[in-house]
Amino acid sequence: MIAIALIMSACGAEAVPTISAVDVQNTAVAGAFTLVAETQAAIPTATPLPPTETATQTQTPLPTNTPLTLPPLAATFTPVAASTAGGDPCLTRVLSWSPKGRPAKIRLVNTTRAEITVSIYLNETPDHFECGYRVYNIGSRSDVIISDLVQGCYNVWAFNNDQKIPVNAYGFGCINNPDKWTIEIFQDSVKGL
Repeated sequence: MIAIALIMSACGAEAVPTISAVDVQNTAVAGAFTLVAETQAAIPTATPLPPTETATQTQTPLPTNTPLTLPPLAATFTPVAASTAGGDPCLTRVLSWSPKGRPAKIRLVNTTRAEITVSIYLNETPDHFECGYRVYNIGSRSDVIISDLVQGCYNVWAFNNDQKIPVNAYGFGCINNPDKWTIEIFQDSVKGL
């Protein structure tokens, strides 16, 4: 009777799907880059005004400026494999441990009660063409000081696989001096950039 019950219960059991930290990181990175790309694509470009006619005896009203309204940004998150990262070599490049440029110091502070993984991405610098990412694991309510970075614009993503205290946060900003920059990571936001 016990054997029959075990066989019957085993037939209907389904495996619980799991997701790896690498899959979560790749999805977060792809989503953030999609947001940055769509934001960049939505920035209006400067277009020259058409030539105007010389005024004659009959005056016509001058054209008026109408405000430009952009549609709301609709972000789509699609996991992107490193090999299909749109041809941008920076997306798959680990940032050098001695990048060229003006020095900067960053302190990453985990304000959550969960261990998190933080990916910090340096956008390409115009003066030395440095770019790439680094990944740090930060314990609950801990911090990391990174003293071998350079001034530039950074994307910061923080995430974890903890179901009780989920963290999924993103921030972007530029560091423009050698002072220590403190970046605080909350469950759903990154502040200090």
